[in-house]
Amino acid sequence: MPFTNILSQLEQIIESRKGAPRESSYVAALHAKGLNSILKKIGEEATETVIAAKGGAREEVIYETADLLFHTMVLLSHQNIKFEEVLAELARREGTSGIAEKASRG
Repeated sequence: MPFTNILSQLEQIIESRKGAPRESSYVAALHAKGLNSILKKIGEEATETVIAAKGGAREEVIYETADLLFHTMVLLSHQNIKFEEVLAELARREGTSGIAEKASRG
């Protein structure tokens, strides 16, 4: 299955659980706890991804990166941002030097 289909399906699942009772869904519980809890979880997952990468275990890096991406998608949902918007931003940057892109923000 192409990765865009997987991300699209995951986005739909996250959206469908956004308003569910917090007792019935992890996603609903995160949304109910609010932005700070979601951000804390992203920080934890980012740290775990870094630790996994430093440890060099390929499977752990994959697992932790999946967790990080999932929680990032929960954040996007919380902020009412579609993943497609993130992909459009990446497409906009295609062919642009990372150095030039960073300098343009400055």
